[in-house]
Amino acid sequence: MEPYATILNELKQRTDKTQKHLKDRLGGIRTGRASPTLVDTIRVEYYGTMTPLAQIAHISVPEPRQLMIKPFDGSPQVVKDIERAIQKSDLGLNPQSDGKLLRLIMPPLSGEQRQKLVHKVKDLCEQDRVALRNERRDANKVADQMKKDGKLTEDQCKKAHEAIDKELKQVEQRIDEMLKQKSKEILEE
Repeated sequence: MEPYATILNELKQRTDKTQKHLKDRLGGIRTGRASPTLVDTIRVEYYGTMTPLAQIAHISVPEPRQLMIKPFDGSPQVVKDIERAIQKSDLGLNPQSDGKLLRLIMPPLSGEQRQKLVHKVKDLCEQDRVALRNERRDANKVADQMKKDGKLTEDQCKKAHEAIDKELKQVEQRIDEMLKQKSKEILEE
């Protein structure tokens, strides 16, 4: 095992968190189709505690452009709380309630709206690329410090920098794939 393996392990953990965070944020951007991930970030005040919607309701997709949200606790107050949380979210959707469950109808997106969403996705991906560059810089600093402290030789430090760059390139490729996939979903009619 290389002496700089701990640097790579820490870097991998941080890049994995960055990718998961991006995936969660991209899941919350609506496309023309309904998906339960759209409401993953919505939190509802449930008996005084902010709770993720998925923990208090069953979310299903009965039709391609419709989400159905059925609270586990069928009380009308919980339905109203969920409705209020959805209206406050940045989804831009108005839920239809029958007192026991909520329906979210996804209106078709205009070409202009689709372009704005693609631009937003690109911005989110760029923010994560900046975060990755910062993580690379920090990992390189740790390797340089280990070299300075005598824990790494010159060659080992160079290999550490190369391994860090290789890891970051792989993560950036995965982010590019996420960008392409989400942009494709948004632009599909």
